[in-house]
Amino acid sequence: MSTLSDFQVARIDGSPVRLSDYRGQVLLIVNTASACGFTPQFADLEALHKRYGPRGLVVMGFPCNQFGKQDPENNLVIEAFCQKNYGVDFPMMAKVDVNGPNAIPLFDWLKAQAPGVLGTRAIKWNFTKFLIGRDGRVLQRYAPRTKPMELESDIEAALSAAAAA
Repeated sequence: MSTLSDFQVARIDGSPVRLSDYRGQVLLIVNTASACGFTPQFADLEALHKRYGPRGLVVMGFPCNQFGKQDPENNLVIEAFCQKNYGVDFPMMAKVDVNGPNAIPLFDWLKAQAPGVLGTRAIKWNFTKFLIGRDGRVLQRYAPRTKPMELESDIEAALSAAAAA
């Protein structure tokens, strides 16, 4: 698989999502957790969604319980938490594994396209972020400590780029 459009995932309510439906848009894909020190990043992710969504940015959260068991609840509880505490309106997907034998194919692809520090592929913690260009290719991987607002110049550049034909 060579672009984002080749994948299908599940929304937090379990319904299928073809990522080809987002062709020509810029995506910021984030593995999230509800009880993590980085959980307040939801507020800035929502701010990016509101600010840049009209120009073609889609923020997409993927809850994950692999790091410190910081998202143990079911999808319904996670969704309610995100909406109540952070006003999350961007698409939240069903809880997934991002590492190991049960990792969803999308995250295996993201990690292969944008390895971490020193070429490591594994995601090290919650709130690792991947910026995907309009052409469906990974532009950048960001560490959990990278605050969402620090991505604004990269998001601006990605939104300004023409979609591949």
